[in-house]
Amino acid sequence: MSAAAVASQVTVMADTIIDAKPVDYVIVFLYFAVVLGIGVLARRQVSDSVDFFLSGRSLPAWVTGLAFISANLGAVEIMGMSANGAQFGLPAVHYFWVGAIPAMLFLGVVMMPFYYGSKVRSVPEFMRRRFGTGAHLVNAISFAVAQLLIAGVNLYLLGSIIHALLGWPLWVALIIAAAIVLSYITLGGLSAAIYNEVLQFFVIVASLAPLTLLGLHRVGGWDGLTDKISQAAADDKSGGLSAGDQLNSWPGNALSGFSSDFWSVVGIVFGLGFVLSFGYWTTNFVEVQRAMASNSISSARKTPIIGAFPKMFVPFITIIPGMIAAVLVTEIAKTKAGDTVSGGASGDVKFNDSLLYLMRDVLPNGLLGVAITGLLAAFMAGMAANISAFNTVLSYDLWETYVVKDRPDDYYLRVGRWATLAATIVAIFTASLASSFSNIMDYLQTLFGFFNAPLFATFILGMFWKRMTPAAGWIGLASGTIAAVITAILCDGTLGGLSVGVIPLSGQGASFLAASVAFIVDIALSVAISLVTRPKPVEELKGLVYSETPREDLVDADEATYPWYRRTIPLASIALVLVIILNVAF
Repeated sequence: MSAAAVASQVTVMADTIIDAKPVDYVIVFLYFAVVLGIGVLARRQVSDSVDFFLSGRSLPAWVTGLAFISANLGAVEIMGMSANGAQFGLPAVHYFWVGAIPAMLFLGVVMMPFYYGSKVRSVPEFMRRRFGTGAHLVNAISFAVAQLLIAGVNLYLLGSIIHALLGWPLWVALIIAAAIVLSYITLGGLSAAIYNEVLQFFVIVASLAPLTLLGLHRVGGWDGLTDKISQAAADDKSGGLSAGDQLNSWPGNALSGFSSDFWSVVGIVFGLGFVLSFGYWTTNFVEVQRAMASNSISSARKTPIIGAFPKMFVPFITIIPGMIAAVLVTEIAKTKAGDTVSGGASGDVKFNDSLLYLMRDVLPNGLLGVAITGLLAAFMAGMAANISAFNTVLSYDLWETYVVKDRPDDYYLRVGRWATLAATIVAIFTASLASSFSNIMDYLQTLFGFFNAPLFATFILGMFWKRMTPAAGWIGLASGTIAAVITAILCDGTLGGLSVGVIPLSGQGASFLAASVAFIVDIALSVAISLVTRPKPVEELKGLVYSETPREDLVDADEATYPWYRRTIPLASIALVLVIILNVAF
């Protein structure tokens, strides 16, 4: 090897954020071995497409409940929420206590009986039964595109960790990370994903909890953290956020982008807490697929409710570390003050790098390896969830329905495995889109506004209004998506290199507005079109519309015999009380 090549390799290997030692690498490699081993074992249980795509509908509620929340503990929770904590402070808790828990409880109590009881294999398939092929095709295509984009987010951040650890070029890290996720999903399908997600949940908590505790110790506890945030805000001459903005969750002007306190609260409660939150949690097949894999309608209903308990405490291991990084890590503090700092995972330091730098500064070797493993687990869980949902929708809802019909079951099983490979390759390219955002949540919330908000409007109206017609289903859904895209462009956006922003909102505030517009446009058009078009016959709506479905079809008859802590409504009530207490306390 030439001297120049050696020098180049040394430079690349030195270009790392994290100074890992052999013990850290051993922990990481042991974790990868376990993940791949689970994939090999799960393969033995895959005999048909239902096993591959829905785990044979055989898993208990506690497994699917932990997998439900772990599938969401990907880029959104870990890097995105720590970035929010660093950038905005406590208002970021709204993504959990307003923007998640109520919708998760609604999904379990109200909507899961329809999904599970109808025995559909995906959310788009439910849309086909309710509205016909028009809405089904629009939903299936938009969902598939969304999963490829969001899988790219998780893959980008997974590659960033490998880059930070080893100093490899980002494109090499992306390919390595993609190959690992591809291996266990292709081997074991949804079962491999779910069992790995249960493992990943415990690994994530074990890795991030020490980071919070050690970080708080370093800054002098909670009082020390608030004092340092107040001091940093007082010293910031760049016009940044005040200490009050960062240490009080309401009215959350910095998060919403509204200068008015009233409109900020409206934006958070309606845009985030209702439209985006309910749109994501109640219609996103990535999450619903985990509940569909459970062994009874009772387990399916309890899946999101069980997931709600750990979900409400996730801010303490994501947002709090981000807030600590903003005052303890020099690079993040300078970035928050508006300075450009080189050396981040993708070039210049961004808020997305907050956890990596905090890990570097507060964790000893050994514990550092556990933390790195936790981040890898989070991003693999998120990407695996996206890929396993994509391969189901592509195989069942697009390929089998519109391309190649009436083939043997093993044919669609092979299609699912090839879809997994194709999705992973595409995600390598969509990962580059995520790298351009300083706060990854801006990108993700924009996608949710495009795809989930109009779907929720169509879904909820069609579930509770039997007069809604098939024509209204697909026209409302398509129009809502288009309205969201146009609104996002008009919010300080560009089109063809030209500035077309006429609405003074950007970032997550713009995504709240785009989602709200999508919801309103969808509802308005759907009602108008339904009044002038023909609805489906009432006898075809059983199990699809609330008023036409017998109550006994929506509950498990055996649940009444369970102790209170195994019943759906008591568990949901406890979760609701706890999240109200947290909202009041902070």
